[in-house]
Amino acid sequence: MTRSRGSFGLALGAIGVVYGDIGTSPLYTIKEAFSPHYGLSTSEADIFGLLSLITWSLVIVVTVKYVALVMRADNRGEGGIMALTALAQRAAAGRPRLAYALGVLGIFGVALFAGDAVITPAISVLGAVEGVEVAAPALEAWIVPLSVGILVALGVAQSRGTERLGRLMGPVTAAWFIVIAAWGVNGIATGPGVLQSLSPTWALAFATSHGTHTFIVLGAVVLAVTGAEALYADMGHFGASPIRRAWLWFVFPALLLNYFGQGALLLQRPDAVSNPFYELAPRWALYPTIAIATAAAVFASQAVISGAFSLARQAMQLGYLPRLVVHHTSADTIGQIYVPAVNRLVLGASIGVVVAFGSSTALASAYGVSVTGTMTITSLLLLAVASRRWRWPAALLAAVFAPLLAVDLAFFGSNVVKIADGAWFPLALGIVVFTLMRTWRRGRQLLVEEIRRETPPLDGFANDPQLVRHPRVAGVAVFMTATNDHVPFALLNNLRHNKVLHAVNVFVTVRTEDEPWVEESARLSVESVAPGFHRVLLRFGFMEQPDVPKALASLCLDDEVVAGPGTTWFASRETIVASDHKGMPQWRDRLFAIMSRNTVGATTFYRVPGNRLVELGTQVQI
Repeated sequence: MTRSRGSFGLALGAIGVVYGDIGTSPLYTIKEAFSPHYGLSTSEADIFGLLSLITWSLVIVVTVKYVALVMRADNRGEGGIMALTALAQRAAAGRPRLAYALGVLGIFGVALFAGDAVITPAISVLGAVEGVEVAAPALEAWIVPLSVGILVALGVAQSRGTERLGRLMGPVTAAWFIVIAAWGVNGIATGPGVLQSLSPTWALAFATSHGTHTFIVLGAVVLAVTGAEALYADMGHFGASPIRRAWLWFVFPALLLNYFGQGALLLQRPDAVSNPFYELAPRWALYPTIAIATAAAVFASQAVISGAFSLARQAMQLGYLPRLVVHHTSADTIGQIYVPAVNRLVLGASIGVVVAFGSSTALASAYGVSVTGTMTITSLLLLAVASRRWRWPAALLAAVFAPLLAVDLAFFGSNVVKIADGAWFPLALGIVVFTLMRTWRRGRQLLVEEIRRETPPLDGFANDPQLVRHPRVAGVAVFMTATNDHVPFALLNNLRHNKVLHAVNVFVTVRTEDEPWVEESARLSVESVAPGFHRVLLRFGFMEQPDVPKALASLCLDDEVVAGPGTTWFASRETIVASDHKGMPQWRDRLFAIMSRNTVGATTFYRVPGNRLVELGTQVQI
């Protein structure tokens, strides 16, 4: 009984967090498909064909690809494109070029997620609030201001944590699926013949009759599968089994019922094409439907924003983004974090998008490029895992991935053609984020190389006879350094200016592994370099928040507690000077310098006590 209750709770939580985005797709998918842009009529053939395309897109993309295949590629229980990238690179061990290419591909997928994180709150909230127009046409002018107000409130709420909101997400989103399923059943009851479109023959007939125009229509059909990536991304929070059960037995049937109900409505009332979702709802339930749709849209937005926080933290840990301020908003749940900089960027951009596009129909043209791009990259990374880690034979790889990639590329291509209609925005945003991530990664590599050139090796320095005779003061000095094989600038400057050398000197380097979690037994390794000089390596997973004092709490060296109350912590603060003859192009050097000036200090990020910290600066040319 206890086990079943736990499983039910996880499935309910998954419904709220995992399926919020895909669950709000009925608000705008059918509406967008019958917009003049796609040239479809409300004839039986077009309606049945569209419903069949939506049904089999959900089957192939969500059920087969994500539920059956992608969720098998867990990185020690964790999912998401960052975890998959790490898994694919590990599978490509021994082939550095392939591993590098997979890493670049994965980072571009992460960058494309930025477009999804911006557009999802905008289109979900707009699609929900547009129900006001159906209930009271005179309030149409208030749709954008109301949407902006909801997004502002959502942004402000992030700093207070989402624990209470999270408790509502499961039950309210479950109620949302029950409501849309009920309205769908009512619609189907008026025209049960619409169920014929469950057959893929209607999709084939649609493709035959419309020819290449079908490719354009896929740009609307893809809206039905947006949010599929969340199934994999949130696998670590809920487990694969609850997510699968929630999809197969609850979410998928509810979505199909609503889509078919909208189709049946259009067969009876072609004039309902302006907003078939809300026209499907009974008049007496219109305002309650708008209310629960708005709540579902807020929860869908919250899930995406929380995902952006988590992904940003992972990127920071792996060295693809500068260190940013991270607040933990729950004492009980480690994954609940708030990243102010990311929150400002995502919500600010979402509000700008709402104002610029003004409606879910207009915004739908911009939606999908980032989603389908990420879906395609996921398939390519999974192909690498299946080939090199799972050791699938070539025939099986071709049989599985050829059709999956064909579907992904068809969806991606159908959205790329909408560049002039707004698809340029998520692509441009993705390119900007990708450039920032690659610049930071490459800049850090160049910085480390330059530090190594300008500082002596630690082993030779620590064993220098002159240094051995240098007078020492009692106590422990901990030096945070990215290169524990060379002497940090902080020690050199301390010796040069303060003439101080502590009795015990500990050089701590933090390494983020390509695994989500690191066992405590593998957390710490110590190497004695010379009397009074020790090298410490701390390992953390990309899902963990490094806490250096806590990790060193039990470590004693030379009869001294390393992280004790009398320890002095040292860190180097490098000022980057751009060069036109080294490393990256000068514009990227300058960009890296700007990013460096705005990064949170390593000691703050690693929770080093500020009242016992000495920061010593130096200039480094890259």
